[in-house]
Amino acid sequence: MPVITAITPQKKDATRCNIELDGRFFCGMKLETVMQNRLKAGAEVTAEELSRMQLESEKQTALDKALTHISASMKTEKEVRAYLARKGYLEEVTDYAVSRMKEYGYLDDKEYARRYCESAGGKKGRRLLALELKKRGVSEEDSEEALSGLGDEEEGAKAALMKYLRGKPCDRATLSKAFRHLLSKGYDVDTARAALAEWTDEDRVD
Repeated sequence: MPVITAITPQKKDATRCNIELDGRFFCGMKLETVMQNRLKAGAEVTAEELSRMQLESEKQTALDKALTHISASMKTEKEVRAYLARKGYLEEVTDYAVSRMKEYGYLDDKEYARRYCESAGGKKGRRLLALELKKRGVSEEDSEEALSGLGDEEEGAKAALMKYLRGKPCDRATLSKAFRHLLSKGYDVDTARAALAEWTDEDRVD
């Protein structure tokens, strides 16, 4: 049977402990739960028993922490799951917290994608926005729906170009760098060339 090899206090939360099982980190747990179940180094306990202890005692705590985590800004389901995992919560507890947050309307990847595109759409191109949403765990379907609501990219590209060129000479080298800058912001080649059309012939920019 697995053996608890260490129970150590968490550095950032004195009310919680880290539990190692057979020499490897297994989960975080409230000190109160550890004491109630008389857990200690050397004790034999299965992973299933530890999971049950955490689920029964910490699902509300995990939910509270997750809600606090999203209070400053919206998060995706993937980001909330990663946050709770870093806190040492097991999958069952995380599933509970995520389920409740969705039920209460605090976690909605589709709405997150819409607001993200609305906020960053005038500063970044669709390609970059799609990559960032994918990185945050937003599904391709939700991402495409949010991106479809954006207006003409060319206006955003022109604004990004004006900001980049501010205080710089409009010579060939600068405009070439500006072109690459627009590409790095996620604008496609055609959109970048169109934005630069007022400054130079497109065949001068590569």
